[in-house]
Amino acid sequence: MKFSLRTICALAAVLLLIGGLAYAQGPGDSKAVTSRNGEYFDKAGNPTFHIENGKVDWYTYAGYIRYGANCLACHGPDGLGSTYAPSLVSALKTLSYSEFYAIVAGGKKDVSASSDLVMPSFGTNPNVMCYIDPIYIYLRARADGAWGRGRPTDHEPVPEAYTKAENQCMG
Repeated sequence: MKFSLRTICALAAVLLLIGGLAYAQGPGDSKAVTSRNGEYFDKAGNPTFHIENGKVDWYTYAGYIRYGANCLACHGPDGLGSTYAPSLVSALKTLSYSEFYAIVAGGKKDVSASSDLVMPSFGTNPNVMCYIDPIYIYLRARADGAWGRGRPTDHEPVPEAYTKAENQCMG
């Protein structure tokens, strides 16, 4: 049985949202304790950053680039928010990886008498979903205070596994 990318993303978003709501405890400790193919993970197995002496891992760097291409127009430079959308630096201080993923994939509406905030669903947009981990990692580094404003000037090389996954995801 073959499922479309849209169906897979929608199912993943629902499962992650259910799981994230049941166990939501924020992002937890961001310290990298393991790495696999150039991507770093915290003790809970969530993607995280690795920054040493001003040099960022490839995923943090790629996240900065992809954030600028896909998120900056609404959420402002460096994830600090705008008059149009909230700060993701602040949001990632309390959102877990699964909550972040579910919101990006499935969208979110926060409508009240005083506000009308709508995050569209990006679950079928490969320019976002193929890079969800790097975007999360970059924003996590910003939220944690491990990376400041601006483009990282020094980074690890592109891992072969990253390029392979990117090619497969983007088709």
